[in-house]
Amino acid sequence: MARKFFVGGNFKIRKQEGLHDPTPERHAEKNHNTHRNGTSASVKSIVENLNNATLDPSVEVVISPPALYLILTRELLKGEIGVAAQNVFDKPNGAFTGEISVSQLIDSKIDWTILGHSERRTILGESDTTVASKTAYAIANGLSVMWCCGESLEEREADKTVEVVTKQLDALKAEISDWSKIVIAYEPIWAIGTGKVATTQQAQDVHAAIRNWLKTAVSDKAADETRILYGGSVNEKNCGELSKQPDIDGFLVGGASLKPAFVDIINCQQ
Repeated sequence: MARKFFVGGNFKIRKQEGLHDPTPERHAEKNHNTHRNGTSASVKSIVENLNNATLDPSVEVVISPPALYLILTRELLKGEIGVAAQNVFDKPNGAFTGEISVSQLIDSKIDWTILGHSERRTILGESDTTVASKTAYAIANGLSVMWCCGESLEEREADKTVEVVTKQLDALKAEISDWSKIVIAYEPIWAIGTGKVATTQQAQDVHAAIRNWLKTAVSDKAADETRILYGGSVNEKNCGELSKQPDIDGFLVGGASLKPAFVDIINCQQ
């Protein structure tokens, strides 16, 4: 079956470029630009650009602003574009200070969440089991999930990419049986926010391995229908060639989702 192309925009809290620039002037200039997604005014600007753009109607688009701006984004954004949280808790409403529940997101008309992003795994220490638990709870209670997986540079250089991704997928499979609300995002950690991009063939090879895993470990239906996105410094220059690969069904875009060129990525198949 034909899988609907999907483009997600992960605004994070700020862009990563320039945060460690050793030149003070360059650091200050870049650091100023990193706040484009960190204020209500900047989020309104991004939303206005998307609302006014002509987007390919055959592409599903979902954007993920910081949690403080989820409701603002949903209220201002045109209805055909989805909105995702960048995280969600795996328990019902209760005494869990600082967390956001699935029911709160749904009440706010937020239909998606991103889970398993490498920054959550590596910086916040979320294990494969934790990510799988969050994913299972989210989909069981009405959210759709952009579920992320990927390997470090050391694992890539040790030729362990498929092994690492398979381990992450196995943990997910242990918790879920319904794959219809999951979009898989393959994001090599070494290519996130670095400007480095896996070659087209490297990306396709991993996507093909994920689809083969779905076929053998889950079902032919899951393999045919589950969309697998590429993430890792995707921009308007490299998206066209990547989108032509048979197992790349779209993108999860980081820094480029804050720029007007995000529209070009959405429309890259036209």
